[in-house]
Amino acid sequence: MKHLPKHLQPRYRYLAVALEAWPDTDVDRSSLETRLRRSARDLLGDVGVAATDLSIVRFDYADGRGSAIVRTRRESVTETRAAIACVSTLEGAPIGLYVAGISGTVRACSEKYIGERPEPVTERNVVYGSAERTAWCRDDRVDIRTDGAFLGATNLDLE
Repeated sequence: MKHLPKHLQPRYRYLAVALEAWPDTDVDRSSLETRLRRSARDLLGDVGVAATDLSIVRFDYADGRGSAIVRTRRESVTETRAAIACVSTLEGAPIGLYVAGISGTVRACSEKYIGERPEPVTERNVVYGSAERTAWCRDDRVDIRTDGAFLGATNLDLE
C-alpha cells in the first residue's frame, strides 16, 4: 500500500502536559489517556474526539509529579487544551494538569518544555497541628499526611 504524499499527510502538534498529584497517587499512561479521551468525549462528542486524534506519545510520572506529551491534530489544539483543562480527578484521586507548551515536533516539545527530571522527593517527619506527621517535600512544597488525606503546605508554614 502506498503512503500519502507529504502535502496530504495529517499535521500534528505536541502538547507538553505537566502532572501533579498527591505523592501516594498512582498514575499510569493508559488510565491518563482513557481519562483524557473521556473528558474530550464529554466536551466535544464522539465526532470531536475523532477529529482531535488524541494520544499520549511520552509519559513520565513518579512521586506525585510527572509530564506527558499529548499528540493532537493541528486544527484541534484549542479543543484538546480545553479537554485537558477539564480533567480534575483520575480514578477518584485529585490530579492537576496544565499545558506547559505546544510544539511541532516531539523532540522540540521535550527539550523546550519538559527538560530534565525535577528534584527528587524527600520524605521526612514534621510537626503540624501539635502532632508529628509524615511529609513529602519537593522544592518549596510540602505534602503532609493527615488522617487519611493530604494537606498542601510550604516550608514557611512549618517554621
